[in-house]
Amino acid sequence: MAVSFITRLLTLALGYAYPAYDCYKTLELNTPQMEQLLFWCKYWVLLAFLTAFERFADCAVSWLPMYGEAKLALIVYLWHPNTMGAGRVYDDFLRPFLAAHEADIDRGLLELRARAADATASHLQAAVALGREFLFEAARRVSSRLQATRSPAGQGQ
Repeated sequence: MAVSFITRLLTLALGYAYPAYDCYKTLELNTPQMEQLLFWCKYWVLLAFLTAFERFADCAVSWLPMYGEAKLALIVYLWHPNTMGAGRVYDDFLRPFLAAHEADIDRGLLELRARAADATASHLQAAVALGREFLFEAARRVSSRLQATRSPAGQGQ
């Protein structure tokens, strides 16, 4: 349990915090180096895909012995100055895969955006209708209570 906690902490520090700070330092140079910027873009794209894959495949891979340690080693390999693995993994694996499937991915994203827009519009319309009903019901109740409080007082005089 403690080893898992330490591994997660190291992954957070070495996989996110340190690369983010190094990326910041690259951006803040008077004249940022294009090669370094491309490297960090490749790193963050790979890390995003790795994180997304991990979320979907968590039940299949998280139980593997030393999984956290292997993930940590991969992350350090991706950014370490001696290996610069992000460029290699991106150029040799991810880029060719995405290029081969780019049209299908774009089509799927367009369809997903259209569905999300439709769902958002229908949910928004339903929320407005529900809000309107609530306001009318609240106004009706307030009105009937006001009439009820005035009626007995008017009858007594």
